[in-house]
Amino acid sequence: MLANLMFRLVVKKGDLRLIDYKNREYRFGDQSGPQVLIRLHSRWSGVKIFFNPKLGIGEAFTDGHLTIEEGCLLDFLTICVETRRFLETHPLWSKLETIARVWRYLNALNPVKRARRNVAHHYDLSGKLYDLFLDSDRQYSCAYFRNADQSLEEAQLDKKNHIAAKLLLDRPDLRVLDIGSGWGGLGLYMARIADADVTGLTLSTEQHAISNERARKAGLERQARFKLEDYRLCEGEYDRIISVGMFEHVGPAHYKAFFRKAHDLLNDDGVMLLHSIGHAEPPTPTNPWITKYVFPGGYLPSLSEVLAAVEKSGLFVTDLEILRIHYAETLRQWRERFEAKHDEARALFDERFCRMWEFYLTSSEVCFRSDGLMVFQLQLAKSRDIVPICRDYMYKGEKRLQIKALAEEEHWKSA
Repeated sequence: MLANLMFRLVVKKGDLRLIDYKNREYRFGDQSGPQVLIRLHSRWSGVKIFFNPKLGIGEAFTDGHLTIEEGCLLDFLTICVETRRFLETHPLWSKLETIARVWRYLNALNPVKRARRNVAHHYDLSGKLYDLFLDSDRQYSCAYFRNADQSLEEAQLDKKNHIAAKLLLDRPDLRVLDIGSGWGGLGLYMARIADADVTGLTLSTEQHAISNERARKAGLERQARFKLEDYRLCEGEYDRIISVGMFEHVGPAHYKAFFRKAHDLLNDDGVMLLHSIGHAEPPTPTNPWITKYVFPGGYLPSLSEVLAAVEKSGLFVTDLEILRIHYAETLRQWRERFEAKHDEARALFDERFCRMWEFYLTSSEVCFRSDGLMVFQLQLAKSRDIVPICRDYMYKGEKRLQIKALAEEEHWKSA
């Protein structure tokens, strides 16, 4: 069986047992760590896993052709991360990855029409799905955990405080452009807590409608407006630009244009903050299963790619922070929430969708905890002396915003 051959060649760590479609059992690894037993129910799945494990394992699990009989998916995928590291040192794999890198680079080209289709594939799913596992503000990006005991709600609020402090929202009526505004939570926070004048951009019709309805219900429609518009078509001048969780959909071919556009939209004394997932390694092709099933056109940059584009934009890097384990903790809580609402998710879609979403959340958590993914926050300006030269202003601003946000939250609870 080809899957048996692949696992025997590459699984050097962990304790993995495999039962194939003929009920034959094999064991791999050094028997360290949790025991994992998987069963393959079809011969064809084993063939696909051998020739393309990054795609084949996810497809076999999604289709129910690979099941976990001992241990859990998290343990199995942790073993797979070690497998990937071994595979990528093999000369043949290196040649195959070179071909794959070219193909995935082309796949990450995102002209305006294609960008709209890619966004719709993921973000225009039923809003009820996201209510199953996100916090009440629908923050669909890395939270900021001050300690491991924090709730998701607390950590997402701290994320907003952290970002707003870096944006230097130190006076009212600052014009803020939110590129990739999601369901409007961050934009409404900046309007309410920092008295900012916010314009949000999204390509999701679902998010666009919900964002404006939320602004109307909060009485903030004059202060926070959300447009169904591509950032490349945006005009005007802004004091601040924020982009959280959107840059992963830009594509490396468009990085220079993205930062040049940001430069043109930003006032001379303006500040921009880019919050994005990235690779803590050299440029790496996007996982083919994620591209096919979850984020078509998605691409996770390395800092070397991002900074090279920034250097040609006329913007100056004024601060850079790497968030390492924060997204792993965020994904853990999303995964646990989704698993607890499995029956509700199945009622919305079907069992196959639930397996796909479980694989997406679990594999992402493993990559942030054990592999080369991280989140970076890049602060940019047109001049090196626009923001204070010491980071004290961030901590002071964060504390001020935290106190105000918590007071505002208590006000709404008691209203």
